[in-house]
Amino acid sequence: MKLIEVIVDEGSLKTVTAIAEKHDARDFRLGAKDENDMRLMRLVVTDDSVQGVLDALQSVLGAQPYAKLLVYPVDISLPKQTEEQQEKESQATQAREALYKEVQKNSRLDLNYLVLVMLSTVVAAIGLIENNVAVVIGAMVIAPLLGPNLAFGLGTALGDLSLMKNSLKTLFAGVLLAVSLSALMGVLWPFPLTSPELISRTDAGLDSIALAFASGAAAALSLSTGLPSVLVGVMVAVALLPPAATFGLMLGHARIDLASGAALLLAVNVVSVNLACKLVFLLKGVGPRTWWEKETAKKAMRRYIFVWVVTLMVLGVVIYIRTLSI
Repeated sequence: MKLIEVIVDEGSLKTVTAIAEKHDARDFRLGAKDENDMRLMRLVVTDDSVQGVLDALQSVLGAQPYAKLLVYPVDISLPKQTEEQQEKESQATQAREALYKEVQKNSRLDLNYLVLVMLSTVVAAIGLIENNVAVVIGAMVIAPLLGPNLAFGLGTALGDLSLMKNSLKTLFAGVLLAVSLSALMGVLWPFPLTSPELISRTDAGLDSIALAFASGAAAALSLSTGLPSVLVGVMVAVALLPPAATFGLMLGHARIDLASGAALLLAVNVVSVNLACKLVFLLKGVGPRTWWEKETAKKAMRRYIFVWVVTLMVLGVVIYIRTLSI
C-alpha cells in the first residue's frame, strides 16, 4: 500500500474526493487548511491503484503551481490484509514515477559508475585469466551495467528521448571502458590462452541468446514489480561484462579471430537484454500518462522492437554461419 499526501487548493476538495472514491481508497482524510487556502489531503491506496490515482491527481495539480503530491510506502498496516489483497498487491506494477526515479539514478554517467566499471572489469579479467569462477561472479556483483539497459527499455516505453539518449551514452561509455581496460591488461599481461572460462566467452551460440533474453526479462520484471534486483543484476552482468572483458583481452593479444567471437557474443547479449526489457514493459502496461504521449510511445516501442528483432535475427544468422564454418 501507499500513503499519498496531496496539498491543493480548497476548491479541489470535491475532485480529490471523487478520485479517492473512484479508485476505492482504503482511507481518505482531510488535514488543516493554511492561510493561502491550501489544504492537506491524505489517501491510502493499494499498489495496484497507485498509478491511476497519481495520473488523476496530476491532472488536478497541473493548473496549481503551488500544489504538491507526495507518496510514501506503507511498511506495516493493521489490521492485516487478506490473502487475496496481498496476492493482488504482489502482482501490481510499480508506478511509472517510481520506475523512472530508480532507473534514472542507476543510469547516470558519473565518476561512481566509471569506477565501478573499472573495478568490475579488472576483477572479471583476472577471474577469466585464472579460470576462477568465484572471482568472475564477484565481478558480476560489482558490475553496474544493469542500470543503463533498463533505462533504455523504460525510456522507449515512455517515449522519453532524453532518458534513452542518456542511457545509451552511459552503456556505451561503460562497455568502451571495460573493453579498453581489458585490452590494456591483455597487452601488459602476456598470459596463455588456455583458461576454459576465457575461451568459452569467444563462442556465441543460440543458448547465449536464451540466457541474455531471460536475464533481461527477469531484470525488467524485477524492476516493474519492486522485487529485489540483486540476483537479477548478477544475471545481467553474466550476460554483458565477461564478454566485454574477453573481447578486450583478445584484442590485447592480437587474436582477432577470438576477439570477433567475443564481440559477437557481447552484441547478441546487449540486443537480447534490451529486447526482453522492452517486451516486459510492454506486457506490464508501462507507458506515459497522457493519450498523445501514449500514441507516440506506442509507435516508438513498435519501431524499436522491430529493429531489435531484425538485429537479433541477423546476429543469429551470423552465429549459424560461424558454427558451420568451424
